[in-house]
Amino acid sequence: MALAYKDYYEVLGVPRDADHDTIRRAYRKLARRYHPDLNSDSDAEERFKELGEAYEALSDPDKRERYDRLGAGWREQEQETPDSSFEEFFSRQGFGSDDVRVELSDDLFERLFGGQAGGGSGGRVRGPLRGQDREALLELSLEDALAGGRRRLTLDDREIDVNFPARVRDRQLIRLAGQGGPGRDGGPPGDLYLRVVLKPHPHFRRRGDHDLDVDLPVTPWQAALGATAAVKTLSGAAQVRVPAGSSSGRRLRLRGRGLPKSGGSSGDLHAIVKITVPKHLSDRERELYEQLANSSPREATA
Repeated sequence: MALAYKDYYEVLGVPRDADHDTIRRAYRKLARRYHPDLNSDSDAEERFKELGEAYEALSDPDKRERYDRLGAGWREQEQETPDSSFEEFFSRQGFGSDDVRVELSDDLFERLFGGQAGGGSGGRVRGPLRGQDREALLELSLEDALAGGRRRLTLDDREIDVNFPARVRDRQLIRLAGQGGPGRDGGPPGDLYLRVVLKPHPHFRRRGDHDLDVDLPVTPWQAALGATAAVKTLSGAAQVRVPAGSSSGRRLRLRGRGLPKSGGSSGDLHAIVKITVPKHLSDRERELYEQLANSSPREATA
């Protein structure tokens, strides 16, 4: 039984040329509206799952490219054929990972085992039933995502303590085993998946998935003569060399001071030179600026 084609752009209500930030904002808005813990409509849970599926595909550049190119068959390239052992095959598919959830769809179930997902007879499965997996958003500041920490969440009138590791990434899934929906007829509970969402920062601006921009205020004389200036980073202040003759907008890169990447490396931090002029000048400062103005070209050079 093949899965019906879903237009993920329509699910999220975004145009096909939407950028990453537009897709993320649309997902966050709709996920809050249809979260099963906040919305009692009968179709809220199914709608919430569709949103998660759409966001998973469109937020990843490689998956989005396959989806745009292949449509309903975009997942086919992700499937593998077991060539060694049953356990290794499922390990490659991602089952049991603390970071990634791979849902076993009816279509994949058929191709792996044959027959129907509900059993060979197509009848209703009897006996204990495992609870449903659930998904919630875990909003973190950039500093917390880098350092790791602890949160207390309230879900279904329950308080859950969550320890999240250092260097978590935007859109990463954190699995909490047994914290999902309750089982039926003695079945075990499902799992809870927390999707990390990085909150906007008052100082840092995200540049793509891993790089950051931050303003670097400098005085006119520092920009003209060159200087060493302090710049904010996620892990504290750092020193950066401002070359002589720097204009506003010049980018100074600090390697490895951005957001974590998979594999252990990090993006870069770009300090953007921003020349600031004193609001109040002393008489001596005004005199010096007037001397500079009289001895300099009348028009600024590029």
